[in-house]
Amino acid sequence: MGNNGILLLLLLLVGDIVIIAAIWFFLNRHFVNRLKIDRQNQADSIIVGAKETAKSVEIEAKDKALSILKEAEEDITKRRTEISREEERLHKRRTDLDNRIERLEQREQTINKRQSLLDKRSNEIEKMYAQQLGELQRIAQMSVEEARQVLMQEAEKEARNDMARIMRSIEAEARADGEKKAREIIADAIQRVASDHVSEITTSVVILPNEEMKGRIVGRNGRNIRAFEQAAGVDVIVDDTPEAVTISCFDPVRREIARRSLDFLILDGRIHPAHIEKVLEDKAKEVEKNIEEAGEQAAYDAGVSGIRPEILKMLGRLKYRTSYGQNQLAHAIEVARLGSVIASELGANVEIVKAAGLLHDLGKAMDHNTEGTHATLGAEFARRYGVNEKIVNAIASHHHEVDQESLEAIIVESADAISGARPGARREDLEQYIKRLRALEDIANSFKGVSNSYAIQAGREVRIIVRPEDIDDLDALRIARDVAKKIEENMQYPGQIKVTVIRETRAVDYAK
Repeated sequence: MGNNGILLLLLLLVGDIVIIAAIWFFLNRHFVNRLKIDRQNQADSIIVGAKETAKSVEIEAKDKALSILKEAEEDITKRRTEISREEERLHKRRTDLDNRIERLEQREQTINKRQSLLDKRSNEIEKMYAQQLGELQRIAQMSVEEARQVLMQEAEKEARNDMARIMRSIEAEARADGEKKAREIIADAIQRVASDHVSEITTSVVILPNEEMKGRIVGRNGRNIRAFEQAAGVDVIVDDTPEAVTISCFDPVRREIARRSLDFLILDGRIHPAHIEKVLEDKAKEVEKNIEEAGEQAAYDAGVSGIRPEILKMLGRLKYRTSYGQNQLAHAIEVARLGSVIASELGANVEIVKAAGLLHDLGKAMDHNTEGTHATLGAEFARRYGVNEKIVNAIASHHHEVDQESLEAIIVESADAISGARPGARREDLEQYIKRLRALEDIANSFKGVSNSYAIQAGREVRIIVRPEDIDDLDALRIARDVAKKIEENMQYPGQIKVTVIRETRAVDYAK
């Protein structure tokens, strides 16, 4: 049963497999045939649709072609019509041009006839003009060129008189307005600064307790005075002045050191070469310290900060420098104060003006040791230590040795003139005063047409009287400007000098 049963099961299994395979084959063949039929039907429907679409496209293309052909024919017809119209317009224009040319030819003939008549009349007029001109010259006894010259001279004279009158009017108006405003600013500046003093004279006279001290100063065979002069670099003048000796030196600092040393030696009583050298060395250190303190105090009094110590030290040397009796350090402080007031009124940079005013005469502390003007030396020294270029220009230009490049430079120059020119600021000896007045009159008399000149108001004004037959009003203005310019170029003076030119004509007759 066992083997037969297994065999039977195998047979049954094989049979089932065969049946299943037969069923699958039958179904697969049926599905394939059906799929072929469907695809054939789809292909037939696509072919039919494509034929119908091709027919509709062909019909539409034929319609469009007919429409384009119709539009082209209409456009051709329209253009032919426009061309015909344009040809008609051109023909009409050609006809008009022919008519115009004909009329122009006729007009040209007429103009040529008139031109010949005009030429004939012009010749006749020229002949008449020449005859009349000759008759006028015969009557006037003057040629055309001479008459033209007379007319030009009269016209020039009238124009010059009108010009002079207008210039005087404009200058008078500008001077009135400018002087009024300037007086207000200057008066306000001087009133607000109100310096207690600016004049200080550094003396070089040493007072002695008695006449015997002169002998001790001179020493045996002049030993003491020679040692003192050699070590101090000064000249000691021992003359007949009672109880006094004079110290002379071009360097004010060395003169001050010598004065202090001699005062100390007189009080100490020990006057011999070894002690003289030690005292001079001590007093030199003392004066150097005073110079530094004076420079710092001057900057503080002027309200200027940020100045380098080297410049302050050089500035302090002005304490021992005077000009016309005016102490230069006090003058520098006053210029800084005056300039700051004027700058604030005019809207300028107050700090630059104060610094430039304080340093404007810096070169006077070194001009005895170096060649060059004090303005140039001071500007170079300030530039060397990095001072603002506007301040350097104000220092260099306050005597017009270089061009002024800013309003601040002009203000510094004005403040310097105010400080030096106000009454009591400076003193001048009689000889220098007379020389200055004579130089003013000599400059004025050097100009052609000047008959007399007078320096008045202590040299603040020069009045020039000119000959009216040689100088007209315009020349009088020119002479005033030229004289003022020559005074600026050739003279040194504080403040300003007014130049007045007087031209008058006097008619004199006598009743008999």
